[in-house]
Amino acid sequence: MSQTSDSCLNAWMAREALAEAMIPVIGKLYRENNVVTSIHGRSLINKSTMNILKAHRFARRMSNHELPLEETAPLLNALAGLELGAAAIDIARLNDKYKTEADGVSLDAFLRAELADIVGMRGADTRTSTDVVLYGFGRIGRLLARLLIEKAGGGHGLRLRAIVVRKGAENDLAKRASLLRRDSVHGSFEGTIRVDEEANTITANGLRIQVIYSDNPATVDYTAYGIQDALVVDNTGRWRDEEGLSQHLQSKGVARVLLTAPGKGGLKNIVHGINHTSIERSDRIVTAASCTTNAITPVLKAINDKYGIVHGHVETVHSFTNDQNLIDNFHKGDRRGRSAALNMVITETGAAKAVAKALPELQGKLTGNAIRVPTPDVSMAILNLNLENGTTKEEVNDYLRSLSLHSELRKQIDYIDSPEVVSTDFVGSRRAGIVDGLATISNDKNLVLYVWYDNEFGYSCQVVRVMEEMAGVNPPSYPARTVAAEVVDSELQPVAAV
Repeated sequence: MSQTSDSCLNAWMAREALAEAMIPVIGKLYRENNVVTSIHGRSLINKSTMNILKAHRFARRMSNHELPLEETAPLLNALAGLELGAAAIDIARLNDKYKTEADGVSLDAFLRAELADIVGMRGADTRTSTDVVLYGFGRIGRLLARLLIEKAGGGHGLRLRAIVVRKGAENDLAKRASLLRRDSVHGSFEGTIRVDEEANTITANGLRIQVIYSDNPATVDYTAYGIQDALVVDNTGRWRDEEGLSQHLQSKGVARVLLTAPGKGGLKNIVHGINHTSIERSDRIVTAASCTTNAITPVLKAINDKYGIVHGHVETVHSFTNDQNLIDNFHKGDRRGRSAALNMVITETGAAKAVAKALPELQGKLTGNAIRVPTPDVSMAILNLNLENGTTKEEVNDYLRSLSLHSELRKQIDYIDSPEVVSTDFVGSRRAGIVDGLATISNDKNLVLYVWYDNEFGYSCQVVRVMEEMAGVNPPSYPARTVAAEVVDSELQPVAAV
């Protein structure tokens, strides 16, 4: 073995050692201080050594260089010594800010100034706990459960208390738990799950979840289970208007309702990052729009703010869903009765019109259609836009990449320019949509953008963000705004009130 090979292996082993040493520090910050650490939005909680190394490597896609563990390891150790209060801290962005804005100040002094509001708070969390009930436990319901269990922390914030389903079999509870434990698309549940048949509960990573059987949303007495002022998340899609969803409010212990689908009538359709600040305490029923609407609206807002959109067409290439048939059979919808596993199926999408509910300035400017394809998850939206002001591929890509790093839309917009990525690479993405920069086509005032999105998990992350907004349980987020963020956000216009 050559000296070069030895050096390479030794460097790798040194990085492994640093990552291993970071695990207990990350865990201590989480358990003792209620601090959630991440790298460009990728949580580090309960991650393995290899996952931590991959997260540091992933950073090069966001900022053109790999994040050095030699910099993040001492940063984490310094954070652990500050006795912090509850917060969400992106160590990649915090490290970048230290290198670009600290101006010779020591790391400890920089962190004490940057985190002044929570230094010495020793795990204090001013957030109240909000009981959550998942009404329905299908694809989105189970992913929401995984996310809520992951975010359980010390019991503050959103607290999953119950799921409500119709009993499907004598061994229904075991089957529900098994579907939570194993998923053909998203893999195994990260943790342990126990079932108590007598109490009718599922305990996941210490979180006890009551399973309630009911087929009437108006007759459940949640207070009998100690649940009060709950946020009910209806992920059945059975009711989409105010009258139908109001049935939940008739049950004891329910305060508010969130629908995980586009709402009808005057209900607010919320896309987090765009119009979530329009949610008022008086809004008892809110909807989280659709997966496609969440994927495209942030990108459309960004383009409209900088270049102006005259007109556009949205074509979605969408993975099949449970609404379709596995093999040809009767279906009330056009074409959806044909086998989802064997065909591309042209169907309608309301996403283009729904964008205007979150972004009124695009009212009447978009058309849309959809093609369902034989893949189980991850979809793509193709945005064909006519602009008021011309641009180039390089300029628009740089703009969108900067937004994904520094702007208020960084939780919604991701960016990638790898020549090898395909749909399965985006399973588990926590962003609403990912712009494929290499596929961008720009001909002055005609722009075509390709936006990937995990129509299950990415959408579920958006739903949880809306839930946190409704409950008012967002933890403080650090670092505070950077100079780069201020420059990028200056090109984004405030969203008009809905």
